[in-house]
Amino acid sequence: MLRLLQGDVGSGKTIVAVFACLQAVENNFQTVIMAPTEILASQHLQGFSNYLNSLGVEIAFLTGSQNTKTRTEQSEKIRSGQAQIIIGTHALFQDNITFNKLGLVIIDEQHKFGVHQRLSLVQKAYNTPHQLVMTATPIPRSLTMSAYGDLDSSIIDELPPGRVPVQTIALSNERKNEVIKKIKQICSMGNQVYWVCTLIEESEALRAESAINTHYYLQQNLPNHSVVLIHGKMNKDEKNTIMQQFAHNEINVLVATTVIEVGVNVPNTSLIVIENSERLGLAQLHQLRGRVGRGNNKSICILMYQAPLSANAIQRLDILRHSNDGFVIANKDLELRGPGEILGTQQTGLANMKIANIVRDGYLLKQVHFYCDKFINENEKQQQALIHRWIAHDKSKYANT
Repeated sequence: MLRLLQGDVGSGKTIVAVFACLQAVENNFQTVIMAPTEILASQHLQGFSNYLNSLGVEIAFLTGSQNTKTRTEQSEKIRSGQAQIIIGTHALFQDNITFNKLGLVIIDEQHKFGVHQRLSLVQKAYNTPHQLVMTATPIPRSLTMSAYGDLDSSIIDELPPGRVPVQTIALSNERKNEVIKKIKQICSMGNQVYWVCTLIEESEALRAESAINTHYYLQQNLPNHSVVLIHGKMNKDEKNTIMQQFAHNEINVLVATTVIEVGVNVPNTSLIVIENSERLGLAQLHQLRGRVGRGNNKSICILMYQAPLSANAIQRLDILRHSNDGFVIANKDLELRGPGEILGTQQTGLANMKIANIVRDGYLLKQVHFYCDKFINENEKQQQALIHRWIAHDKSKYANT
């Protein structure tokens, strides 16, 4: 298997990963599950343990913040084969981590990892392992076919029954008082709130409110509610404690940086406020919005912005206000940002194409795949003749040959 699994936030990718792990375990192979943040890795550990502990499946956990003793113990479980499933972060790339019989690699939120990072993990297996890469940032079909031509692609295009679409509102920073009123209303109903800031510390140049100042501001304006701050510079234990308290409804308002962007799952949260939303891309805003709308309550996402807005920022906020469909948003994101370097490792920016336009010409990609297969199966002499016919060494003859 070499498969890309795309599914919107909350669509059920994790349970697909669990069943894939069970296939590997039954055949005496190890599975490694890699997540981009410790919060998400910890959540996977909890979720997979709930599913698999009763089946006697041994799980190892490896992150960068573990002390030397814990890391050595976990590494030995992995090396000896005692650990059947290994969950971790970038710590899994380290040279001293060796697997006993790695048969399946699952990469969650694959867009958060570099191309070389993903390859380095796969190369730790003696034989090429099965690979399942998952993303909740939907990728337009045209880009999937070109950038991931070697991957099969599966799409979960619906949400579980009972999910209510998130209502998205854009508000100027000057209307914070109205937002405070809304927070009080949400908390009085027993639901919880995320308030997301884009910086941890104050920055005059970027005009972004710091999470620390926002935390103080909300504490002053919500004296009867529990308001707690979480950010990436805190140590692992602090973050885990706060997330546990939030999951158990002991915290009303969680002030956070974009550390909560991926994977955090608290169904009781029905309001997310994103400050300086004009500074974030469509994919990141869609991911953050996906932190709410996970229960049966009507949920709201408030995009706070600092006027004046650029034309590009207006378009980004507008598409989010009018659509909850991740694939519609992804297509718009592709138009606004460009698809990145298709045949390289750069993942954003405009592709270096002389004639083709990935947005305009996406409908041709099925034919391109057909002719690629024919080309690959030709003998080398004919392949080289075609290459020299169309592509000079300096790539100057794309358009005028």
